Amino acid sequence: MTAIAPRFGPQLIRLLLVTAVLTVGLLGALAGTASAHAALTGSDPKDGAVVDVAPREVTLTFSEQIAMGDDSIRVLDPSSKRVDVAKMRDLSQGGTVRYAVGLKPGLPDGTYTVAWQAVSADSHPVSGAFTFSVGAPSATTATVPGQEAGGGLVGTLYDTVRYISYAGFILLVGGAAFVLACWQRGASVRPLQRLVVGGWVTLTAATLVLLLLRTPYTGSGKLGDMFDLGGLSDVLDTKTGAALVSRLLLLGAAALFIAVLFGAYAKRVTEAEAESERDGEGNAEAGKAKADLAFGLGLGGTVVAAGIAGTWALSEHASTGIQTGLAMPLDVLHLLAVAAWLGGLVSLLVALHRVPDLERAAVRRFSRIAFTSVVVLAVTGVYQSWRQVGSWDAWTDTSYGQLLLVKIGLIAVLLGAAWFSRRWTGLLGEDAKTAEAGAEVDAGVDVAEETAEEDAAEAGTAADPERAAQLARQRTALATARKKRDRDADTERSGLRRSVLIEACVALVVLAVTTALTGTEPGRTQEKEVSRTGTGAAAPAPARPVNLTERFDTGGTKGKGTLRLTIDPASPGTNLMHVWIDGPDGKPMDVPEVKVAYTLKSQQIGPLPVVPERLAAGHWSAGNVQIPMPGDWHLQVTVRTSDIDQTTIEKNVKIG
Repeated sequence: MTAIAPRFGPQLIRLLLVTAVLTVGLLGALAGTASAHAALTGSDPKDGAVVDVAPREVTLTFSEQIAMGDDSIRVLDPSSKRVDVAKMRDLSQGGTVRYAVGLKPGLPDGTYTVAWQAVSADSHPVSGAFTFSVGAPSATTATVPGQEAGGGLVGTLYDTVRYISYAGFILLVGGAAFVLACWQRGASVRPLQRLVVGGWVTLTAATLVLLLLRTPYTGSGKLGDMFDLGGLSDVLDTKTGAALVSRLLLLGAAALFIAVLFGAYAKRVTEAEAESERDGEGNAEAGKAKADLAFGLGLGGTVVAAGIAGTWALSEHASTGIQTGLAMPLDVLHLLAVAAWLGGLVSLLVALHRVPDLERAAVRRFSRIAFTSVVVLAVTGVYQSWRQVGSWDAWTDTSYGQLLLVKIGLIAVLLGAAWFSRRWTGLLGEDAKTAEAGAEVDAGVDVAEETAEEDAAEAGTAADPERAAQLARQRTALATARKKRDRDADTERSGLRRSVLIEACVALVVLAVTTALTGTEPGRTQEKEVSRTGTGAAAPAPARPVNLTERFDTGGTKGKGTLRLTIDPASPGTNLMHVWIDGPDGKPMDVPEVKVAYTLKSQQIGPLPVVPERLAAGHWSAGNVQIPMPGDWHLQVTVRTSDIDQTTIEKNVKIG
């Protein structure tokens, strides 16, 4: 049978580079879209409340089940000292998720800050903070972490390793399925062996790293804490930790599967082919032994692959929300179909690129498997979309719906490339007899030529070993040139190679979007949170930085100038503030002191002082300005130009 022996030129390098850039860009752009999967829906005292008597405890109510530790809720007094005592109590009842932490008795009047951190039921960390006051609001120096849970370097690293783990799973399962179901002789082919083993090593290493990263990812955010044994012990008690450990155990079984696939099974396939070539029909006993081993590997491999896929289904989106009993099995099917299609696609690409004798039958078998996988993906994907998006508005009004639209568009491109691949595969099938006949003629001519060469050189080679080696090299070169000639003349195979390459490149980007989707809050949950906060179904308008420019005159010598102030992003939480002072000539003007305070008069909060640090002549900055809640804040900026000359600029600014 004629072999398929492609080679790729500069187009391959350029296309892979573009795909890599697109993938990295998407991962970077989408990393910021991941958001909380559980939300704080209420508290006692409420955010911004002013109570006459200090409460005995603070309670927090959440939108869904979460995991919290004894240090997950911290209450800080105006001087940033902790005033919470004892262990946190779980007050959850029925469908209400509520936690409480006790406070020290006899708390003085002032503003208190409550900072909390937890892990959602689908394994993603969430955090937040709010304030309440006893007696009357006061100034406070309490600070909360400026970085959200799951963010920063640790969050980026964790998301990247999650992407790598999905890729390893696809290569492991898809590559093994391609060998067993499409091209059994591939069990003894080195490039395919390296692909499957590489998938196993990648998934195993990524799982270990994810297990170590869980402590800083859901806790401190410090990369060094990944080697904290106490934190690792706590992780093992969580649902995600159990899922990762189960995945490692299943990968141990997968290692045994790989050893049998590329060991005993590859040997049986080789022996069966040798028997077939020797007697024309093959040995029935050898064929039965090979079939029995293939059946056992297929059954065992399916169980192991489904188990590994289940470790994702049991710890991510499918395990929370509505209809989890149906969602988790369908999620397992979805992951297996993705692996069979995309992993088989990469295996086919490797075989087309590296293997000189890939049969047409293997390509046609994979084409049928890919079609079945697409049908399974369509059915399970429609259900998961309905379950996670929730409404038509959520397709455009939530980050999850927008990402899902991007994924659907990429899948459409992928299906277009797959259609061309099926078309080229069909042409290969139609042209098989003609091509095989031509190959037999070429083979007959080549044999005749080689026989003539051997007869002519037989006498010389017997006495001259160097001449024999030279003739062997010449025969190898002729065989290589002959294969190249056949390959370059075959337009059907060239078309198949191009379409499969495009499929593989688009699949890389699809995998990036899918990874981002698993870290993004589902549209149905986002809409529920909007409904609870009473802001309507539409997504809230994004916060815009505050930019303020005002002239001032302190009344003294050199007391005139211009104040420029920015607050970014001008939203509740941590903000960055810059202050510039310019003289009448527009050049930077140094002054002895600049002070800022802001007050939310409607809630009787403040004034909350900010003392910016001098960075350069005429430039001051504060990098951790905590604004506890949205509203129309009254901003006061005091500029002192001498020991006795100063003025205060007052302005209302919109926060949130």
